[in-house]
Amino acid sequence: MDFMQPVHDFLACPTPARWVEGALAQLPLLLQDHANCEKKAAGTAMNLLFRYNDKPELQTLLAQLAREELLHYEQVMEIMQARGIGYRPVSAGRYVEGLRRHARHGEPGRLVDILVIGAFVEARSCERFAALAPHLDDGLKRFYTFLLRSEARHFEYYLELAGRYSPEPIAARVALFRAAERELIEAPDTELRFHSGPVAA
Repeated sequence: MDFMQPVHDFLACPTPARWVEGALAQLPLLLQDHANCEKKAAGTAMNLLFRYNDKPELQTLLAQLAREELLHYEQVMEIMQARGIGYRPVSAGRYVEGLRRHARHGEPGRLVDILVIGAFVEARSCERFAALAPHLDDGLKRFYTFLLRSEARHFEYYLELAGRYSPEPIAARVALFRAAERELIEAPDTELRFHSGPVAA
């Protein structure tokens, strides 16, 4: 799938095989956290829409993204209901907070960093759908394969906006967050989440 190449080029590492094994062993938990991730992604986009309502390009791209993320949330919930998986609260993992601690506080640096972080979250989601899909039953495989293109597009939206609103090239910020993201993905974690590292045995 050629559209995946930019995603692989953007990320510093692939998903560890141990994470895939753990995810397949705890699929109901993974689906619950996946639903949460889609809902949070929509919320992040909406927060940016309200906070930066003077930026028309951001308004256009993130309004579309928020609609798509909410649709994906509904679709994950439908899959869970069809499989008899009840929705229950799942605590947040360390991934997004681990990235956001590196974000700058003043503007426009904060906006640029939040957009770069959004690009990494979407790119990693896309990469994980691709890593999981070959091991899933036909229904989930079709769904996760369907999600690949939209998540790849979302990653590009965030990166495009970061470049647009940054007063200088974003390469240094991307490199900083790429290194932080790799550490979060490869380091052992205590709980399985959609964006966690492999759970320590």
